[in-house]
Amino acid sequence: MKGKYFFKDQDITTDMLFKIEHVASVLAEREQMPFDDVYGDFVSSATYDAMKRTANLYWAESAEFLADEYYREKGKHSGVKEQIPKIPT
Repeated sequence: MKGKYFFKDQDITTDMLFKIEHVASVLAEREQMPFDDVYGDFVSSATYDAMKRTANLYWAESAEFLADEYYREKGKHSGVKEQIPKIPT
């Protein structure tokens, strides 16, 4: 059916919609931008296109991982400060 997402004959449409909303929420929080603006940017991305192909299991990844993938695609830093361990001297 058009407009539905399936994985191994299971309808995962609700899961996909919640994941898309969660990713957009993470991006909106990180960017300090309105949800609608970030949502539009996300659904026009290659990360979103990859997520729609259910066989690759991108949809099963965490929203934070998908947000980071979106940032990699766009060539942006994720806004999350990475802790670099100090090497003892």
